[in-house]
Amino acid sequence: MTTVNTDNDLLAQLGLSPIQSDKRVNDASELGIDAFLKLMVTQLSNQDPFEPMDNTQFVSQMAQFASVTGLDKLNESFDSFSASMTSDQALQAGELIGHDVLVPAYQGYLAPGGAIWGQVELDQNAKVTLRVTDAVGQVVREVSLGQQQAGPVHFSWDGITSAGDYAPSGNYYIQVDASYNGKTEALQSYLFAPVESVVLGSSGQGLTLNLEGLGPVAFNQVKQIN
Repeated sequence: MTTVNTDNDLLAQLGLSPIQSDKRVNDASELGIDAFLKLMVTQLSNQDPFEPMDNTQFVSQMAQFASVTGLDKLNESFDSFSASMTSDQALQAGELIGHDVLVPAYQGYLAPGGAIWGQVELDQNAKVTLRVTDAVGQVVREVSLGQQQAGPVHFSWDGITSAGDYAPSGNYYIQVDASYNGKTEALQSYLFAPVESVVLGSSGQGLTLNLEGLGPVAFNQVKQIN
């Protein structure tokens, strides 16, 4: 009497364990792992025991499925790791709220009773001048910082105008010039601004800091934190 083995019985005889259904949607032109196993079991069940078929293709296909499954697991692990890293960065950036950060900017916000301060980088020794202008381009204050050595040069404006009055709160343009060898060069200014909030980016865009008076600035633009 001939005994008909079930799929699982035959897999057990082959030293294999039943494989749970893969929930992924496969391309219609490719053979899914479930369909492949059923086909393998069917062919093995109907083969002539005295002339067994060549299993080389089956072994190769099984190796490919194992590789794909491994890559899927690896991708899932990386996705989880990436999400965890982003979450950690968001928590760390959240601690910046209320702190001052130094970012590249040519416009600063003068809060009531406050000041605008920052720094520039000198490639060589030079005479440095700070010029503050309002929204319509009028010069509010010009301050000579004198001869400075190469490297970082710190500056600040206390909000006092050339007339000796305190300027109204608002945004002001900051220009720092370096004079050397008979020529004058406008420098990239870096200004301090308080962090008001943090925005968690999507699709790998990273974190964004909302700064008082300056608006959104990418977290990777921050040069210094106070």
